[in-house]
Amino acid sequence: MTAPHRLAVLVSFTGDGGVENMITNLLHGFVAEGMEVDLILLKARGGHLERIPPEVRVVRLDVSTSLLALPALVRYLRRVRPTAMLVAKDRASRIALIARRLAGVDTRLVLRMGMHLSGSLAGKSALRRWSRYLPVRRLYPWADRIVTVSEAVADDLSTIGHIPRDRFTVIRNPSIPDDLNTRAATPVDHPWLQPDSTIPVILGVGRLTAQKGFPTLIRAFAKLSQQRTLRLIILGEGPERQALQTLCRKLGIDDQVQLPGFQANPHAWMARASLYVLSSRYEGSPNALVEAMALGTPAVATDCPSGPAEITDHGRIAPLVPVGNPDALAAAMARVLEAPPSGSMLRDAVAAYRVPVSARHYLEVLGYRV
Repeated sequence: MTAPHRLAVLVSFTGDGGVENMITNLLHGFVAEGMEVDLILLKARGGHLERIPPEVRVVRLDVSTSLLALPALVRYLRRVRPTAMLVAKDRASRIALIARRLAGVDTRLVLRMGMHLSGSLAGKSALRRWSRYLPVRRLYPWADRIVTVSEAVADDLSTIGHIPRDRFTVIRNPSIPDDLNTRAATPVDHPWLQPDSTIPVILGVGRLTAQKGFPTLIRAFAKLSQQRTLRLIILGEGPERQALQTLCRKLGIDDQVQLPGFQANPHAWMARASLYVLSSRYEGSPNALVEAMALGTPAVATDCPSGPAEITDHGRIAPLVPVGNPDALAAAMARVLEAPPSGSMLRDAVAAYRVPVSARHYLEVLGYRV
């Protein structure tokens, strides 16, 4: 590629979530392409900070709210004048759009949006929806380009913001790092996942929140476990832990279900599971589903907005079931356990989610020649 140019990436690292993981993966991809990168952190928390490439210059603003970062971001843009800036998350995007106008610079500004906004606000009050929709309509048209993680997210934001659909570019998440197989080969210190264990293990991964629909997975598992001996592991932490444990006791399956909490390396667990299940009510592009498929682990997913339909080729690669339907989920889980697809077919289906492929697409949209 041409000589490196300064690229800025603006984001809040607020924990160990999917966005932090994706941005960290992208940083590695950008560095591998010879880019000079500034990572501007509105907040700096979580384990992914340790994975930032040493070549990346980190600028920590450490503000309590995004709005407080506005003066510092304006000064940065005027002083450094990066060729382009990639911004992730909604609040950071709003501040970046305002800051560029105030700074009066010609930095190319690209937003990265990963959430299906209308899906995440389903059932919320009209005031809550309006407060989230208004910035999209007023500010997002100022961006040079909006990258989304799925076609459905692009369609959703185009409708919400009254923004022409051709202003959006869909780029698959950089979900599959180059060291995925190495991470997957790491031993797992759990008795259910040892080589001599013969009982199939079903795996779910995600924050223990209502979004992830884990009660549906637990009810489906309870139904299926009446027909055969199985175990269920759900990785993640969150406010729903107590409710999920109570549900397991109520269904009489608490000895067959474990919630080990957040795991820094879920890939080792995925590689040893018999089946991965995504039970979400809504998503943007579910990274854990992609990662499991990249490891050749059979999968079942809810047909939620958005992502699973595109990842699974509308159910051809892995079954899709209605959201919140434990009977349909149990039936699909049984079918896949009885006749799992080939690992090579699953891996081929998610090839576009590899870090080098995704990073090059991002650089093209940001205006760099690769």
